[in-house]
Order: sequence, then structure tokens, then C-alpha cells
Amino acid sequence: MAFCRTVILVLACLTAFAAAATVNYDFKINWVITNPDGAYYRPTIGINGQWPLPPIRASIGDRVVVNAHNELGNRTISLHFHGLYMNGSTQMDGPVGITQAGTYWYHAHNDGIYPDGLRGPIVIDDPQDPFKEMYDEDMVLTLSDWYHGFMPDLLQTFVSVGNPTGAEPIPDAALMNDTQNATISVQAGKTYRLRIINMAAFAGQYFWLEGHPMQIIEVDGVCTKPTPADMLYITAAQRYSVLVTMHNDTSANFPVIGSMDQDLFDHVPPTLNPNVTGWLVYDQKAPLPQPRVLDKFNPFDDFTLVPQDGLKLFDQVDQTVEMNFIMVPTLYTVLSTGATASEVGIYGSNTNAFILEKDQVVEIVLNSFDPGKHPFHLHGHNFQVLARGDESAGIYTGNDTLPQVPMRRDTFMVKPNSYIVLRFKSDNPDEFDYLYGISSSADSSYGFGSFTVTLSGT
Repeated sequence: MAFCRTVILVLACLTAFAAAATVNYDFKINWVITNPDGAYYRPTIGINGQWPLPPIRASIGDRVVVNAHNELGNRTISLHFHGLYMNGSTQMDGPVGITQAGTYWYHAHNDGIYPDGLRGPIVIDDPQDPFKEMYDEDMVLTLSDWYHGFMPDLLQTFVSVGNPTGAEPIPDAALMNDTQNATISVQAGKTYRLRIINMAAFAGQYFWLEGHPMQIIEVDGVCTKPTPADMLYITAAQRYSVLVTMHNDTSANFPVIGSMDQDLFDHVPPTLNPNVTGWLVYDQKAPLPQPRVLDKFNPFDDFTLVPQDGLKLFDQVDQTVEMNFIMVPTLYTVLSTGATASEVGIYGSNTNAFILEKDQVVEIVLNSFDPGKHPFHLHGHNFQVLARGDESAGIYTGNDTLPQVPMRRDTFMVKPNSYIVLRFKSDNPDEFDYLYGISSSADSSYGFGSFTVTLSGT
């Protein structure tokens, strides 16, 4: 029997609500057969009999209604609207009373199954976009890794005594716009806003466009001062908006490249191609050239970005939380312990659970003793990034010079055997609203990692 759930997102704005629209989506979630890498046909979770999945698009002030019908027959489905705050509406995982234009994505958030296909873009347009005069067109470009095996089977092997080192499943391919050899038609002289979303289960990707420099204007829904970049490193769940201006000469086409970060893999199968290539197509009749071979990757350091709004460093810290990175499932404890969820002891000694009061300035010092890179995501907030150590820097000693206008985003990478220091304001209260965790692979849907729980406040 199909199960239906209606999710309502209200995207509040400062403009008159009379101008707002109700945007409806009816999602029949069902199985389809796909072969996006051209190497293996497999059942994939689609919507309305199609895959790739449809984007959700609305404007600030709109009311978005998603009617989700689970027709899979053998899978339970939970939907998460990644990056959208859950202020006052955690049961629907959508925002109320906030302004949140930008680039986001939606995905299943249970049993690790979103890599089986259930993930797609969300774009919230802003009529007052500060960069709207700087570009002619807007387009979404997604990156992802791809597995031939089903996630429940891969996770059963991953979380088992037969895998004592915790080696994550290695992807079978990389995808761009949920395919390989994607072509992107462009027009000479135009400037495009590319909204780049890494919807991967595991792999971060290096991303660049040959012969076309980028200007970063947004990360994870936060507008930034326009900043030039030639290459990005995009972890799983991160998003960028970049401006790219096309050449006036239309005689050649140019590669667009994503390359999975092989440092994340415990081993690299000899048959794996970590790269995915698409093309900026000026001329349909011109050849599609192969990308040049690079000697090394040199991505832009996102720590140096400056938010467009100039929000200064939160001072007068009310609570400092210091954590050592340990993989422990806390989310299920929060959801299953009822009133006792507000008692720190219920989470055990290794779960890093903390009870916060409303409107505190909270500083998190996270020391990672893991030899791998890890993206870190905060549900319900973005955070100020105060300090990030280089690889093998060890624990945070407090000697870093803190930026006065720190960059903000909701997903940030912690380097191997190093640290990161974050601040945020606990102004989004609910009983299990502030859950944040290290998402290192598809196991993130199980809630593995370190989490913070915030009490309701007034």
C-alpha cells in the first residue's frame, strides 16, 4: 500500500505575502531502471516514473507543498531538505519565518538509501538577488558518485565485523547532471550562474572548467563577496554558485571536469575512472575535446570567503564545546527516548551530547583524530568558521588569528588529523532540532557522528 506524506515549506520574506505563491509538487516515489554511467543497468529510486529527479524551485515568500507518495513497496522513505532551516517546523524539515534564498538539495534521510537515486536540487530564488545584474542565465549542475550495488547491501558489509577498519564502499563511477558526457549549451558572451551541488554519498570532487575562470558568489545558501577561483573542492552535500562568462569566439567547445578525491578511498580499484567530463558547447558541430591532464590539484580555499552581508564574528561565547571525532549513532537515541532526551547522560559517554539554551553563542572545537577528510554538516543552521587546521595539524591550541568577518556555510570539511572551530547562535529551538554530525559516507543517513541536542526555548 502506498504511503502519502505532505511536507510544507514556508519561505518567509520581507516582501508582502500577497505576492507569494503556493508551489505544489506531487512526488510518486517509485522504482525505475537506469544506466547513468553506461556500464550497468540497475533499479533506481525515481519520482513519477522518471530519473534524474525533478528540481524543487520556488521564490522567497512562497509556500511549497510536497505530497510524497511512497510506492516503492520495499523501502521506508524519509525526506530531508538539506540546508533549509527547520525553525518551528522540524516535523516537516522546512523553514518558517526566515529568508533563505540560495542553492540546496533534497534527499532521503533513512537507511542510507539516497545514493540509490532519491536526491535532487532545490533552488530558492530571490527577487532582490544582489548579483542579478551580473548574469544572464541561471543553471543547475550536479555532481555525484554512483554505485552499482544497493545501499542497504553495501552498508551491511560496511558496518560489520568483516570490515574492522571501517573502509567505506568505493563508488563505481562519477556523474555530472546524473550522467556522463553531459553537454551544456551556452551562448557567446553570456554570463551564467552555475549552481553546483555535490549530491554524493561519499566522494568529494575537484571541479573546474577549462579556459573559463569562475567567480564564487554563494556557498550553501550564503551570499559571498564575488571571489575568483579556477578550481573548487566540493565535499558531499556542499553547494556553490559561481559566475562564468562565455567567450566571444564560438569555434571551440570546452571540457567541464569533476574528479573524485581518491584520497578518501581505502583502495582504488584498477577499473575505476574517478573523473567525469561534460562540455560547454558553443558549436554543436565542433568536436568535444578531451580534458588536459593535470600535474596536481590546486583548489580554492573556501576558508577565505567573506559573506556579502558582512556579519561579524559572534563574540561573548556562552558555551564552548570541545569534541574529539568518534562515530556513534546518536540520532536514534534522540528520537526514541521521549522526555529523557533532554538528559545528557542518556547518550552515553562517547556521543558528545550537549544541552543548549536558546540564543546562546556556542563555540565548537572539533578535533579529528581520523586520517581521512570529513565533511561536517549542521542541521538547522549555517555556522561561522573561525579556524581550520592544515592536514596533520593536531588538536586546536587557540593560537589562530580569528577573522573578524568569518565565512559561513552549513557544510565544511575537516582535514585529516586536524581541527575546525565553529560558532553559531542557538536561535532555532526544538527538542531535537540541532543535530549536527560528521557525514563521511552513506552511513550519514544512520545518524553516525557527533551531535548536539538543543532544548526548546522561548
